[in-house]
Amino acid sequence: MKLKSNLLLLLAAAIWGLAFVAQRVGMDYVGPYTFNGVRFVLGSLSLLPLLFFYKPSSSQAETTGQSYRLDARAGFLAGTVLFIAASLQQIGLIYTTAGKAAFITCLYIVLVPILGIFIKQHIHPWTWGGSLFAVAGLYFLCVKENFSISYGDILELIGAFFWAIHILLIDHFASKVNTLRLAFFQFATCAAFSLAVALWIETITISSLLQASTPILYGGICSVGIAYTLQIVGQKNASPSHAAIILSLETVFAAIGGYLLINEHLGLQEIIGSALMLTGMLLSQLQNLKPGQSESSKPAV
Repeated sequence: MKLKSNLLLLLAAAIWGLAFVAQRVGMDYVGPYTFNGVRFVLGSLSLLPLLFFYKPSSSQAETTGQSYRLDARAGFLAGTVLFIAASLQQIGLIYTTAGKAAFITCLYIVLVPILGIFIKQHIHPWTWGGSLFAVAGLYFLCVKENFSISYGDILELIGAFFWAIHILLIDHFASKVNTLRLAFFQFATCAAFSLAVALWIETITISSLLQASTPILYGGICSVGIAYTLQIVGQKNASPSHAAIILSLETVFAAIGGYLLINEHLGLQEIIGSALMLTGMLLSQLQNLKPGQSESSKPAV
């Protein structure tokens, strides 16, 4: 079960990494809230066949109503955090590259165990060491000669905090509610908030949606419908820290995808920064890779 969970999370990381490219291309045609709104609607719709196919049996009918309410509450909370994180990420992509956005976003791998302090989890010395590497890497990746940091990088950095909260929320709810319904309700919540803001501050046209159809379809069906569901299912048998280290590999896929698909290049300073950040991400998780650890255990972060 643990190997299967790890493979599901790795597949999610690959899909998300390439999604950074699709999200950046989509910004050429539609606004960030429109892009997120439509793709999360598609993600929600993509789950309807699965929800129908895996509907409760007649013997479970008595508890279905109560279960749906619990799933909806969990989905609304996770979807609200998802809306904030996805919005910050999408707007940030207007002002920075797909590769840089991915590396900054993946600071959540360090933030997840640090935020664990507030739920009384032990912080291992490797985590603090990894944090120092990550901060040094962030400096090389983002800070320019005049000691300035771009607006897009700041948004991605704030977003990383909300992605960390999202991972902890999913870890909390994944074993307590129906995972498919949790995914559906969180996508629907994020879609509703995104479209509401888009109708308020952006101009939505059929022609622009058609021009952005390919990245929107990839972002909706693959990145949302498939990858976020893989995250929820995968985290059922993985600790949040283990999930974070696997999902952080999306940075590698994003950098490769940005280079191959839209000709994005990282300079020497940015490559050094990316390497330091990836080192910090890995160091922060070393204490969770002890041999002989029980598959069902959830180690302290």
